[in-house]
Amino acid sequence: MSENVVIVISCGTDNPNRSTRGIHLATVAHKAGKNVTVFLLDDAVYLAKEGLLDYLRAATGDIADDLMTYLQAKGVPILVCTPCAKARRISEDDLIEGARLAPASELIQAACDDAAVISL
Repeated sequence: MSENVVIVISCGTDNPNRSTRGIHLATVAHKAGKNVTVFLLDDAVYLAKEGLLDYLRAATGDIADDLMTYLQAKGVPILVCTPCAKARRISEDDLIEGARLAPASELIQAACDDAAVISL
């Protein structure tokens, strides 16, 4: 069984249930002792923009900001698709602590490193 988990999230504030669920799954995987990487693409890049998670929550009551704060505190890599961010005028300076711009090749490498990949 793989110890590496890659969570790929493609929806952002437009779909709070799916985007918060992705962050929740990353948190659950980390708490289970897995090596987790979060990759944000398409509109999910907004999730890494400073201040945008403050009011995002799922219908289940899960609060995206609380979950992301956990991931940040634990040093879970939060990779933000470079061309997706640039197309939305998000720069490295706009990102939350622990997030960084990353090319698609890093997603592919993480997925090839004997990882379970969950896409939302």
